[in-house]
Amino acid sequence: MTEPLATSGAAVYAIELDSSLVAGLQRLAKQFPNLTVVPGDILELDLAAIANGRRLRVYGNLPYYITSPILQRLFDVADLLDEIHVVIQHEVALRLAAAPGTSDYGYLSVLTQYFSRPDIAMEIPREAFTPPPEVESALVTLRFPGARVSLAIPDEKAFFDFVKLCFAKKRKTLVNNLRALAEPDAVREALTSLQLRLDARAEQLTVSQLAALHQRLHK
Repeated sequence: MTEPLATSGAAVYAIELDSSLVAGLQRLAKQFPNLTVVPGDILELDLAAIANGRRLRVYGNLPYYITSPILQRLFDVADLLDEIHVVIQHEVALRLAAAPGTSDYGYLSVLTQYFSRPDIAMEIPREAFTPPPEVESALVTLRFPGARVSLAIPDEKAFFDFVKLCFAKKRKTLVNNLRALAEPDAVREALTSLQLRLDARAEQLTVSQLAALHQRLHK
């Protein structure tokens, strides 16, 4: 993946944790002066410093077991991003792009769609890899910004803590899941004011509806 990107002539920063792969990238960097190898863990690196004031496009084959933490790390610098193109587990890809009311829709869907506009660009069978993994894969494109641009949320951490609470027990209603935050009558009143069902569950609400409910209960 790195070599085709480097041939574009654009500045490419290859972040790699595996020392054996770093050596190969450093050899490649001798051919491409626009390629900078950054040894280290993407979960710990200062991505804003790497960007150095420039807009970023991110490409990668993500380790499947830490896909969510990596995406969360990238969303932390969402203001710097134009696009993300990553190969991930197909099951996770479905969750990123899931619509409200579907079984795949959950906290990760809301998080992703708040920051970006996800699209499953390509499904990749396990036979495409050597050795074949035990799961199917997909290439996912995330374009920025997402719903965030139209929502005035002053405290995003508080909002996502709220969303986690909403999805704490997916099959329970919002009235039940939010008992730790607000009295049931207050939740029902907020739902009514938003013209939502009193027995609504989190999986039935769009990102904007969850944001509106958060704002009503926060007030």
